[in-house]
Amino acid sequence: MNRFPARAWQHSFWRLCGAVLLGLLLGGMLGRPLAGLSVALAAALAWHYLQLHRLLRILSSRRSLVPPEGWGVFSELEQILYERQRESRQRKLRLRALLKSFREAAAALPDAVVVVGRQDQRIAWFNSAAETVLGLKPTQDVGTRLNYLIRVPRVLSWLESGGEEPLLDVPSPADPSIRLSFRLIDYTREQRLLIVRDISKLMQLEQVRRDFVANVSHELRTPLTVIHGYLDLLDPEDAPMWADVIGEMRKQSSRMTSIVEDLLTLSRLESLDRLQGEPVDMRAMLATLKRDAEALSQGRHTVSIESLSSHDLTGSPKELQSAFGNLVSNAVRYTQNGGRIHITWSVDDSGAGLLQVADNGPGIAAQHLGRITERFYRVSTSRSRDSGGTGLGLAIVKHALHLHQAELQIESEVGSGSVFRCRFPATRLLEPESD
Repeated sequence: MNRFPARAWQHSFWRLCGAVLLGLLLGGMLGRPLAGLSVALAAALAWHYLQLHRLLRILSSRRSLVPPEGWGVFSELEQILYERQRESRQRKLRLRALLKSFREAAAALPDAVVVVGRQDQRIAWFNSAAETVLGLKPTQDVGTRLNYLIRVPRVLSWLESGGEEPLLDVPSPADPSIRLSFRLIDYTREQRLLIVRDISKLMQLEQVRRDFVANVSHELRTPLTVIHGYLDLLDPEDAPMWADVIGEMRKQSSRMTSIVEDLLTLSRLESLDRLQGEPVDMRAMLATLKRDAEALSQGRHTVSIESLSSHDLTGSPKELQSAFGNLVSNAVRYTQNGGRIHITWSVDDSGAGLLQVADNGPGIAAQHLGRITERFYRVSTSRSRDSGGTGLGLAIVKHALHLHQAELQIESEVGSGSVFRCRFPATRLLEPESD
């Protein structure tokens, strides 16, 4: 393509030289060589300005160019403009095809996809699924702020907070029977993608699972109570040869009863959307936790408490007692005899409340930390059975804290003990009463 640098300039240069010589020759024939030279230069300058004018008209017009004919600088410039225009149009066609393909693919997605502005949350585009699950209208909602169209309080709060974490189980603005999940994804510097998925079937399956667990646990409670009652009537002294068997049966029936009770507690927590808040005296809570830990320990551990803040919490005393009690009982069960258990209540620099249970037990390997709040997850196959645990304690803690907008943080190192920290948002703290 690049013919421009040498031949084009040479051709234009020799043509100018020819015009100058012709002017000098004609001027010499007329006895006025300078006048002939002036006329030749003026004609060359006029011709160049005419070519520049023609190029400007070409550049300012939007019409398609045609391949130029001839040689010289201006012909080469026209040729370059023609090729650049052709490349640009081909590139636009490719981009248009890609954009069309992207929009067709996005429109075919079963999930709702909405392109919104990062700062003002104005809708730039959305697919047909967004019309179904969000009730958006393509003729009038493009360019409108998203928070003007979706008036669900949970979604508005989530958008205001930045939407970093996915938002689950939200009723659809178009049909409350449809349950949705919301997720915001960084798209460009100016825009973000809102992905909305219909999770109604998943929620129905989850509800079926919850109902099944709750119903089975409830049905097991009565026969277990009967079995446990009859076992209590059996006196090992009346049949010494069956003493070990009776003792093991009592132990296992008690453990099974604990599992059933924990399953019922977990099902009840999962069925709740929110809890009624009331003041929780944290000093009294710490004292209760210490008494329970000492009763379970039977003098085998050193239990201490420390209150570093006079703030109280607002929440459900019953659920908080259950969550904290599970952490303390775990610390007692899994810490060797002679170990230390320290319970602390404090407020960090960000204003969050921290209830911390620390022990110097065997610790937990790093690969288990992400899963130990799952139901029946065991760090070792015999750990919970030997200690009398049900495998549901930390799952109960996690759900109870979730209902208080709190989170469970776990730090542990094998051989150095563990720290379980309940972190409550500042909105859950009650300012101490002034004297």
